[in-house]
Amino acid sequence: MCYFISNNVTEKEIKESFGVEYNGPTYKGSNFVNGFAHPNTPIILDDNRNEAILGNWGIIPPWAKNRDGQKMTLNARIETIGEKSSFKASIEKRCLVIVNGFYEWKWLDTKGKEKEKYFIQLNNDKKPFALGGIYNVWTDKVSGEQLTTFTIVTTQANELMSEIHNTKHRMPMVLSKKFEKAWLDDRNIDDFAFPHYNPSLIAEIV
Repeated sequence: MCYFISNNVTEKEIKESFGVEYNGPTYKGSNFVNGFAHPNTPIILDDNRNEAILGNWGIIPPWAKNRDGQKMTLNARIETIGEKSSFKASIEKRCLVIVNGFYEWKWLDTKGKEKEKYFIQLNNDKKPFALGGIYNVWTDKVSGEQLTTFTIVTTQANELMSEIHNTKHRMPMVLSKKFEKAWLDDRNIDDFAFPHYNPSLIAEIV
């Protein structure tokens, strides 16, 4: 799965890597972001590809009365994304989640008491890159506030990630540059599942 990322990217880096301007409140990224805190992080939406905005991690579906279920929607499994009520309304609402890496822990014993922490990146000279996400603009039924929320799509782990995430064998959908547009263009979602699509990743113990 993917619950911890690094989104320590500047507005300048967003523009250089994705060709878009950042349009949002003053943003300061972090080298370690915990998804369960429902942080705001830069995303690019399919219906406005010329700017990056802040999205709130943990998708809230249109029918939700409140934010109570957000902790359960940080990730969406690509194999069942069209079946789950929290995600199926957003399957064609695609976004790029801008990061400069993510974290996973390798279990060194059967109970997970000893672990190694890894920082994983796209093999692209350590530039910012995108994770595939879906989103929904949720309206608070009480306040009327609109909140752009997203989830990160996950797939079966490739060889490298199977060795690291050696309990559940999952990984986020890491998009190489040429696949970013394809994701936003609503290309068949199965095309992005491993082994149909296999990004080149690098990892280091931290």
